Amino acid sequence: MKKSLAGALLGVAVLGASAATAVPATAADGASAAPAAARAKAVSYAGTVALSNCSGSVVRVPNSQPTDPALVMSNGHCLESGFPGPGEVVVDQPSTRTFSLLNSSGSKVATLRASKVAYGTMTDTDVSLYQLTTTYQQIESSYGIKALELSADHPTQGTAISVVSGYWKRTYNCSVDGFVYRLKEGDWTWKDSVRYTSACNTIGGTSGSPVLDQATGKVVAVNNTGNEDGERCTENNPCEVDESGNVTVRQGINYAQETYGIVPCVVAGNKIDLSAPGCALPKP
Repeated sequence: MKKSLAGALLGVAVLGASAATAVPATAADGASAAPAAARAKAVSYAGTVALSNCSGSVVRVPNSQPTDPALVMSNGHCLESGFPGPGEVVVDQPSTRTFSLLNSSGSKVATLRASKVAYGTMTDTDVSLYQLTTTYQQIESSYGIKALELSADHPTQGTAISVVSGYWKRTYNCSVDGFVYRLKEGDWTWKDSVRYTSACNTIGGTSGSPVLDQATGKVVAVNNTGNEDGERCTENNPCEVDESGNVTVRQGINYAQETYGIVPCVVAGNKIDLSAPGCALPKP
């Protein structure tokens, strides 16, 4: 989980003043930089947030209503209470955490506040969902910013994507390289993870960044980790495990957790209902 602030300190030294600049896609993605950049024109920082130690975004599902309390999505390992243990699921935990809301250019326009952690886990996936004290309608009318929509569809290999970090005000453009049956890091195991092409060389502080489909602008995953040192299945060095148990280590490659599975779990009033039809998120 190098993508939280714990790994960001190194990023400060590496990035310096360039931390706020967007990183264009490169030919390493299998396409020229110019077409990739054109596809990404609709992607901006609007709706992303900065946490104290991570990135995140204000999100909605297709059936969310303007008067619903808004949700902020980040990683489970970004929770203020610390990393949830394997098998641990956090539900309806009171929280007053604050988030810096960014506009399209990456400027802070507001401080949003949570009322609770609606959901959080590092089992099977690595996600946290905070319920805010403000509604989508209030955010849009006050700041002109709409929530990012979670796609209800499984992402597709080869899709052009952008990882948008509110913490760094930095965007990484690449493609979905493929999917990992099991991604193992230390004590945690995640299912059906997204593997990026090498251009998305995310750093500390990008944890929780939304991963956007450049064609639709919808969120298809949440950024969470990468293999730093080439080690095998250790913290900050996740390994890929296939259905036969074979292990592959890809140093310098980064990963995200799919978010389409969240959609069936969000019911009327933006409440998380783990017993809702089609909801397969881990339960307490």
